Amino acid sequence: MRLALAVLAFALVCLPAHAQEALSVPIPPLTAEAINSADISAIPQLYAPPAEPIDPAMPANRHPDPSVVRLQVLLDRAGASPGVIDGFDGDNVRKAVLAFELMRGLPPDGALDPEVLSALETGGPVIGDYAIIADDLNAIGEPIPRDYAEQAKRKFLGYASIEESLAERFHMDIDLLKALNPGAGYTVGAPVYVAAYGPDLEGEVVRIEADKSLRQVRAYGADDRLIAAYPATIGSEENPSPSGTHIVEGVAPMPEYTYNPKINFQQGENTEVLTIPPGPNGPVGSMWIDLSEPTFGIHGTPVPSLIDKTGSHGCVRLTNWDANELAKMVKPGVPVDFVG
Repeated sequence: MRLALAVLAFALVCLPAHAQEALSVPIPPLTAEAINSADISAIPQLYAPPAEPIDPAMPANRHPDPSVVRLQVLLDRAGASPGVIDGFDGDNVRKAVLAFELMRGLPPDGALDPEVLSALETGGPVIGDYAIIADDLNAIGEPIPRDYAEQAKRKFLGYASIEESLAERFHMDIDLLKALNPGAGYTVGAPVYVAAYGPDLEGEVVRIEADKSLRQVRAYGADDRLIAAYPATIGSEENPSPSGTHIVEGVAPMPEYTYNPKINFQQGENTEVLTIPPGPNGPVGSMWIDLSEPTFGIHGTPVPSLIDKTGSHGCVRLTNWDANELAKMVKPGVPVDFVG
């Protein structure tokens, strides 16, 4: 299995940056109906290197694809998280496909071959509707300042818009949510289209791997069966993550964050120790899984779309929903192996 992961890591590095943007056939309109009726077997034929490089300054070349949205929801349901569901092919999707193959005992090559597609496709809709309730709107607060000193003045760092709240609850990129609901008023009782990702996984995790080269966290059960896999940001060149094996010491939902520039990093002009209040938009998101290595942990993030796209300050960063799911399946004493 380690060899398969190393092969995929190499393939991801060698994947042309423009490959996910070049479409050989027109993309159908992005609607709930188009996603629910999409054929995921068409995905391998949709994406191919273009004849000429695409201008990166032309965002109009990128359009969420209904079949990729469907694929992402199906992977999420299966425990192979693609990160944010956004309708774009990319590294996180391909890593999720490999994880799904490992879970199902299929050849671990990361390819969307007929056997993989057949095992993934469960039939039925992957986009449903949700009716907004008063509590959804009442929980929305003020915009979150970027400066830690300003954040420290707040009592809670919650969601600043109903769109942000719904996107995170249903594992979606906020732009995809808006695209599926053009002109939505987001009022009480109003239905909105959301990803029907399914319930959180259940199980007992006895071992975790944090793969630095593949940028993925993998959770294993007692029989060394792969239970779940999540795309991750694991350290950076300036602030590398630890090596070796460390132990889960505890789980803290909605944690406060102690900012200490003398120990970790300095943000802007903040040179004093600050206590940042809890909330999904806090620096470590809505969950902290504490490790035996001082100051290090597995945690959430206020910006899920950047998972595996920017570095961290040494810790292991997941989307809030992935960190929350993993936290429910771990207990103190679980080893975390940093590999790769």
